[in-house]
Amino acid sequence: MPIPFTPPLADIRFVLTRLVGLEQLAALPSYEAVSADVIEAVLGEAAKIAGEVFAPLNDVGDKRGARFENGSVTMPPGYREAYKAFVDGGWNGLPVASDLGGQGLPWSIAMPVQEMLQAANLSLALCTLLNQGAIEAVEAHGDTALKTKFLPKLVSGAWTGTMNLTEPQAGSDVGAVRCKAVRDGECYRITGQKIFISYGDHDLTENILHLVLARLPDAPEGTRGLSLFLVPKILVKDDGNLGAANDVRVVSIEHKLGQHASPTCVMAFGDKGGAVGYLVGAPHGGMAAMFTMMNNARIGVGLQGLALMERAYQQARDYAKTRVQSRDIRKPKDAPVTIIHHPDVRRMLLWMKAHIEAARALAYAAALAIDISKLARDEKQKQAAHARVDLLTPVVKAWLTDLSNEVTSMAVQVFGGMGYIEETGAAQHMRDARVLAIYEGTNGIQANDLVFRKLARDGGTAFMDLLDEMESLLPELAKHPGDDCTAMHKHLKNALENLRASGGWMAKKAKEDASVAAASAAPFLRLMGNAVGGYYLAKSAVLAQEDLTSRAGDADFLAGKIMTARFYAEHVLPQCNALAVTVVEGAKVSLTMLEETF
Repeated sequence: MPIPFTPPLADIRFVLTRLVGLEQLAALPSYEAVSADVIEAVLGEAAKIAGEVFAPLNDVGDKRGARFENGSVTMPPGYREAYKAFVDGGWNGLPVASDLGGQGLPWSIAMPVQEMLQAANLSLALCTLLNQGAIEAVEAHGDTALKTKFLPKLVSGAWTGTMNLTEPQAGSDVGAVRCKAVRDGECYRITGQKIFISYGDHDLTENILHLVLARLPDAPEGTRGLSLFLVPKILVKDDGNLGAANDVRVVSIEHKLGQHASPTCVMAFGDKGGAVGYLVGAPHGGMAAMFTMMNNARIGVGLQGLALMERAYQQARDYAKTRVQSRDIRKPKDAPVTIIHHPDVRRMLLWMKAHIEAARALAYAAALAIDISKLARDEKQKQAAHARVDLLTPVVKAWLTDLSNEVTSMAVQVFGGMGYIEETGAAQHMRDARVLAIYEGTNGIQANDLVFRKLARDGGTAFMDLLDEMESLLPELAKHPGDDCTAMHKHLKNALENLRASGGWMAKKAKEDASVAAASAAPFLRLMGNAVGGYYLAKSAVLAQEDLTSRAGDADFLAGKIMTARFYAEHVLPQCNALAVTVVEGAKVSLTMLEETF
């Protein structure tokens, strides 16, 4: 029986209109017409396709999975129709400029839409995330001929896109790629094998555009020698019609722990002399072009983590409200009660809820920074927003996906023994979440990226600007009466002090001793995620208190925002102190322990 999903529109609406700030969106060129009514209409329709079209297929997709037969992949029943509904509704081009055939709406709206779709059916919605990244890469780096030939069908969703980096010997070390490209007139011939290619083949669309990293004959070693090529599954004639099959073959699909309906393919290029490919960007400029797609995907994967947290929390919460087990510890003589009355179950649910709301606020703040970085009139504002996106990207990817593993596991714990039984659906989310911390750059790589590139690249300016913004909330918190804001002020102040001190230490160590910085990078990223999440929840609490005072909005919802923020302040922010100790003192044993003693 399909498990229902209700998109969390109340919190999405609050974060977009109150926390992120609708006025900042409306101030950007091309977004002047983005109003609360527009947001409401888009989110309402997205909630319908997520809840009514994508979600009912999640269970059948998990149980049946994608099938590899006779050299091609067949998707589970209903998936083609669901994808067609997505395309027919214009959702694929939501954040794409209107002159490219898209809807021209902000990423600040596209990301909440993606959250709902990913929560409804992550295996199916992953295809739509890949499309967004492919569109950005081709639009940013393709020449006019390439864009004219391929971009319209990619934007509409009539064709889908993939990302082909990994090879058997080249996982995290992308510079070890051996796939070859040789010039052949106006195109190139691509030969080689790629593995772990999400949606490398499927029957949702008639064509698939593979973005493939390969080496030209004169390419230098390492990442500096990589070029990016667009390799269609079916060749496209000059008039736009499909021609013959390209020299591209699906070797097999992987049998995985989770995401069973998302085909993860082994791809062979050039078995019969070379697959036709078209250069995207400059020769040997493949990594710059691919990073356009990868950065988009990294935030998208973080969003997947948020989505699975929400889906798992909803099921755990609803189960806790109906499962009768044992008596209330405060009323031992009364009849047994539903488990939501038990203190530890309440703690688990609040832990989940608090992290979800913190994660959502961070992801949507990153989306607003993307919009500002693309369209702000002031060049300094645009550059600052771009730096903010760069700084937050590894945190969004790693912190949200680490949390997703923890939250989905905790949801199983709320279910108890029934969570370990597949029929309840609780275990699927934990299985689906596990890979999120691995693909699109492992979370260890994200931590190194944060420390060695994003923290130190501009002398720490972007990091310090974010810290200054967060610290500016402290006087506002201090002005609000009551225990809630007092507790938030105390713990947020301590967390930010720890983050500032740890950030300075990490920036120094990154220059002095890279191995020490690398050993401390993951706990530093966790510290930063915890602190930034606490800032956004505390800011949400201030806004919720203002709305309660002015009687604007649902009183129960607003009271819940305040209490959730206080719970986070008291249960999560104190961990920043311990993490700061680990950052500064925890590297030595990791680096000096003998291999034989492991």
